[in-house]
Amino acid sequence: MKKVLSVLIILSLIMGLVVGCSGDEGDQSSSIVLATTTSTRDSGLLDEILPSFEEETGIEVKVVAIGTGAALQKGRDGDADVLLVHAKPSEEEFVKEGHGLYRKDVMYNDFVIVGPKNDPVNIKENAKSDVLKGYKLIEENKATFVSRGDDSGTHKKEKALWKEAGIEPKGDFYVSTGSGMGDTLKVASEKQGYAMTDRATYLNLKDELDLEILLEKDEKLFNQYGVIPVNPDKNENINNKGAEEFINWLLSKDTQEKIGEYGKEKFGMPLFTPNGK
Repeated sequence: MKKVLSVLIILSLIMGLVVGCSGDEGDQSSSIVLATTTSTRDSGLLDEILPSFEEETGIEVKVVAIGTGAALQKGRDGDADVLLVHAKPSEEEFVKEGHGLYRKDVMYNDFVIVGPKNDPVNIKENAKSDVLKGYKLIEENKATFVSRGDDSGTHKKEKALWKEAGIEPKGDFYVSTGSGMGDTLKVASEKQGYAMTDRATYLNLKDELDLEILLEKDEKLFNQYGVIPVNPDKNENINNKGAEEFINWLLSKDTQEKIGEYGKEKFGMPLFTPNGK
């Protein structure tokens, strides 16, 4: 009897371990980690569309909202299943290096330059829609400019524009927050400085800020977003099936229409223009 009892106990323990392991795998397959830029969160877009995906598929989306550079690094480290970011040259390099399987366009909007209502260097009148001229006026007058400074897609674009303007921004006038877009806009508002932001985040936070759009509609301020499934070879725990299901849903006709409608009711204009295929 003792031997039989011992065998039964051992079998029970083994069954418990098997069930436990199966439960872990089930939990993993029923969720994905989405590493994305803070602008998709701060604009309110993710809160608008993700519940539909979770309801339709039963897959929970665990959002990690960080700068695009940090999101790409999470992909390199195998710590995310799918990326939704906005720095196309860096994204294409990421895929070329084998960290991602492919990259697809999802949507776009634009960047704008915001600043205090009194516009101390008058970029609204003197620069019109010329962002390089606007940057030169800010630097020449040493007017406060607040940068994300976090290697995000916005920061990458901002640095490229400073370089194109022939300027290396440095000194007391140039403030780097190392934070997301929402926090950076709040710092710019407090300091009554200028900043570059995606239009969607600014509009969503406008009522909390003492800032106005002063420069816009330069073609250099175009802002494209892309989606990338992380290469499952990076990590055995990557949920590639869930990532692919998310991408197919994101690029579907219904979701693209939802993206195109977001913002119209509240702001009188869409915050993003879908262009996924």
